[in-house]
Amino acid sequence: MLETVKGNLYDYPKYYDLVYGSDWKAEVDFLEACFERFARGTVKRVFEPACGTGRLMYRMAQAGYEASGLDLNPKAVAFCNERMERHRFAPSAFVGDMSDFTLPRKVDAAFNTINSFRHLSSEKQALGHLQCVAKCLRKGGIYVLGLHLTPTTGAPLETESWAARRGNLSVLSRLWVVGRDRRRREERVGMSFDVYTPSRQFRIEDESCFRMYTAAQMDALLRQVDEFELTSVHDFGYDADEVVEIDSRTEDVVYVLRRK
Repeated sequence: MLETVKGNLYDYPKYYDLVYGSDWKAEVDFLEACFERFARGTVKRVFEPACGTGRLMYRMAQAGYEASGLDLNPKAVAFCNERMERHRFAPSAFVGDMSDFTLPRKVDAAFNTINSFRHLSSEKQALGHLQCVAKCLRKGGIYVLGLHLTPTTGAPLETESWAARRGNLSVLSRLWVVGRDRRRREERVGMSFDVYTPSRQFRIEDESCFRMYTAAQMDALLRQVDEFELTSVHDFGYDADEVVEIDSRTEDVVYVLRRK
């Protein structure tokens, strides 16, 4: 039986980055394909709201982009900036609210690929986020937004797990649905990291609340932001050539929005 610690998983950026940073290449390749295909003009400056540990931001900097980001968690931002500086990039992540922010100059593209958008707990916050991103994008720039929709036909996903190892450190991450309230549009999710080192094995447990979106609810939200046009929809297979049609069973979606 593993020793269990209650805590915020985002306060453990080393473990978070190991688990969720290992499959960065498919996302970066997809983002670059979207930049080329859907953005008007050259993409040089990119921005990631809810950048976390900078697992993608750092890779975009390595690929030659001027990359910046924000996150609400100071420990994640510190981890991101330390890595950026270690590799001689500007420490360009900052602590901020993804529903209320400004940038010193406009960017060519923005991205938020793995459900962080659903941490915004109200329509006001979600709309504020989309409006902030629209204001920070130049005309013809794109926003790549990925999230899980709530299907209205069939059973939604209940559990997920990931595992990763680096040297003597191994982390197993699990996610499970604790409960859903469709009227309040709240999905409570339990999450854990099982951490294995040569000297200690323990579990960190956390619980989060995500806002729920059916396809129709997401469509209605996007229609409120006049500055954006929907150019393409994909899934978490991250294939820019594979366009998906959203229906009542759809869960994983990646919207490509272009600034008018």
